[in-house]
Amino acid sequence: MSISILDIERLAANYAGRSPEEVISLALKTIDNIAISFSGAEDVLLIDMAVKTNPDVKVFSLDTGRLHPETYRYLDQVRKHYGIQLEIVFPESAAVEALVLEKSLYSFLEDGHKECCGVRKVAPLRRKLATLDGWITGQRRDQSVGTRTDIPVLQDDPSFSTADNKLVKFNPLANWSSAQVWDYIRTNKVPYNELHAKGFTSIGCEPCTRAILPNQHEREGRWWWEDAAAKECGLHSGNTEAVQKAAHYWPW
Repeated sequence: MSISILDIERLAANYAGRSPEEVISLALKTIDNIAISFSGAEDVLLIDMAVKTNPDVKVFSLDTGRLHPETYRYLDQVRKHYGIQLEIVFPESAAVEALVLEKSLYSFLEDGHKECCGVRKVAPLRRKLATLDGWITGQRRDQSVGTRTDIPVLQDDPSFSTADNKLVKFNPLANWSSAQVWDYIRTNKVPYNELHAKGFTSIGCEPCTRAILPNQHEREGRWWWEDAAAKECGLHSGNTEAVQKAAHYWPW
């Protein structure tokens, strides 16, 4: 079932202040061909909430080939804990081989992370989303003051919708803080990545993620050698584009 742009705008307004559970329920009832994008971090509560509505909910995760060992173990833990079929989406091997051959395994330290993320994350995600009508993400407004401040609870996907495939993106946790997420995890005994106990707040690829110090923002551990205002890998590039348009800045 597809919904029009006007329906999306109306629902976004009506659900702007609703709970994550209500937004997830709306997503699963409105769109049949929909899946949760699970990153292996604290967005696990999307799965915890969704299986209570639909035990057969589709869940996928991106394996860039460079995740932490703890994350690989955690993905399997979540699959077993919820009894779900967790689909792992991989990058095209030829594209990875070409990048490494030309640029090396750590080119992102000199060239920036966008090219590597484009091959290992964005392209596989685009391939997966082309098979769906909607997806559910764990984005929150408090994750980045530079790029995620204005995230709605649902939207016409600004990055991956095409003329042939209008994709609806649900962000049930948009209104929640990190504290609310962890309160839910503790209260409901939700399994979490062991890296969180080691000071990791935002978890991505092993070479590009590190633990943070007290009082640092949660995404400062991502791509720490780059500009703090550009903490996006490309999966949610529409956030950055919206900020750039608001500032009348157009990238060349």
